[in-house]
Amino acid sequence: TRAHQPPIQQLVLAYTRAGEHGGLWHLVAAAGALARHREREVFVRAIRVIALAYGANIAVKYFVRRVRPVVEDLPALSPTVTSLSFPSAHATTSFAAAAALRGALPAAPLYAGATAMALSRVYAGVHYPTDVAAGAAFGTALERLLP
Repeated sequence: TRAHQPPIQQLVLAYTRAGEHGGLWHLVAAAGALARHREREVFVRAIRVIALAYGANIAVKYFVRRVRPVVEDLPALSPTVTSLSFPSAHATTSFAAAAALRGALPAAPLYAGATAMALSRVYAGVHYPTDVAAGAAFGTALERLLP
């Protein structure tokens, strides 16, 4: 984190904060449900999927109980709700959202946004790369399984 450039760091941290509890993705889905009536069902389902993915992620986190990375003399750049790390809820909700919204919005920007969200967690020092990889896979799988 010492090598991080302040403007980039501020941008990444703002983006990662927007992803708390799937907030950014809920906002995208809610705006879509209000603005695009033809695809309203897709957006409403996405809201449900994001919420369920977040809940499932928290359950897995408390079962696995993997502690977040700690580097002596190098604090994490972002506060966290718990000390638990695996899987990343940001990655889980982001990839669940991207998969759920791809029926109504272009897939490439959705998955780019989901990937950026996942990587922001590693950048912030609050997740191991395996946490976000598992979260991405978990979110994608949950989207396929959830109604």
